[in-house]
Amino acid sequence: MKKRASAAGTFYPSDKTELENFIKSYEIDNPKYNSRGVIVPHAGYMYSGRLAANGIQHLKRNAKNVFIFAPAHYERVFGCTVCDYDEFETPLGNIKVNKELTQKIAKFCDCNTANFVFEKEHSIEVQLPLIKYFLPDAQIVPVLYGCENFKNLCETIEHFWKDEDNIFVISSDLSHFYPEKEASKIDNYTAKMIETNITQNFEQEQACGAVGVCGLIEFAKKSNFSLIRVGLTNSASATGDSSRVVGYGSWFLYEGEKNNYIKKYYSDFVKKVCKGSILSGLQLGATEPKTYDCAFEEYGASFVTLELDGILRGCIGSIIAHKPLIKDLIHNAHAAAFSDPRFPALTLNEYNRITIGVSLLSKPERIEFETEEELLEELTPAVDGLIIRDGNFHAVFLPDVWEQLPDKKDFLEQLKLKAGLQKDYFSESFEAFKFNATKIN
Repeated sequence: MKKRASAAGTFYPSDKTELENFIKSYEIDNPKYNSRGVIVPHAGYMYSGRLAANGIQHLKRNAKNVFIFAPAHYERVFGCTVCDYDEFETPLGNIKVNKELTQKIAKFCDCNTANFVFEKEHSIEVQLPLIKYFLPDAQIVPVLYGCENFKNLCETIEHFWKDEDNIFVISSDLSHFYPEKEASKIDNYTAKMIETNITQNFEQEQACGAVGVCGLIEFAKKSNFSLIRVGLTNSASATGDSSRVVGYGSWFLYEGEKNNYIKKYYSDFVKKVCKGSILSGLQLGATEPKTYDCAFEEYGASFVTLELDGILRGCIGSIIAHKPLIKDLIHNAHAAAFSDPRFPALTLNEYNRITIGVSLLSKPERIEFETEEELLEELTPAVDGLIIRDGNFHAVFLPDVWEQLPDKKDFLEQLKLKAGLQKDYFSESFEAFKFNATKIN
């Protein structure tokens, strides 16, 4: 039994050649990372096709099964629903349903089986030509949901993740029908939640596929994975109408921390950005690169350290991620060279002799303690950076400082002195936070 295409000719071209040409125009150079999970939009190709294609191209190409989780727009659904089709029609050729996995997921999720729910639904169908083009041999496991707990989807992904032949597509647009300025604020807020693995207070209005999005976020959080931005846009970029827009975003799942992704694939670029910022301060070049990966649009916290002949020459950074990483790097590199109060402004002669190091900071984690001894027990030398504060007194040590102060007590005492406190200071209001730092040298 075949599911006939219902969105061909409206959401995407029904002519095979025209559709192939559309998708060819979306092809990108080989992505640096092959992922097993993506969030992609499901609007018409003229609005979000390029962004969806970019997301799909980040998927592992030799995967055998593509699980597609998408919201039902036309039928009222409680929980999840699967279908009994053998294949779905696309202008590029039919795409088979893995009926064995469909039955397994129906049993695992206690799903209904109802073909009529899929008949007019575009949220799955618009992904199929892209999947057929970029993963021609893969089979699909299509799942529609309505009123469902996102934690159930998280558990489903977790269960089927164990088989490395399985990959996962979360189909979702973002905000709907706000003026563009307001929509951009909402969508950037949503993007920040996705990129920091936050599901608390994620509202249905932020994304029509909020359940699927939060399910993948929760899975990423439990697995210590990260969601890396592929792109963020809205319908105004295609139509020019900014009065009522729909937002679109795409992310891929990285099996590790975002900062490790940046280090592995973009270390040279990070140092180039810092050098460019310093050169601009010397009036020898532009500050911001013209093009960069969307991952650098995510908020990030960095420290930039300059050394001259092996001796510290400047170090400025951000403890909390409060701006896009690209801007944070530019600002901190410039400040380390020209605004560190411990040193005079860097000269051109010195620039030719400095070495630049960058530390990308994780989100600080509060340390719970009642005594100083308990605080010291929570510290791991050479791994943890430490932030302390009490009222207006505060200071931070990067993990690098352990090289000079390997003893925990000495480490804490020197940090207190840096904050303007006495070595033996302690109070009930004394707070501490630890973090890790990914170094790029």
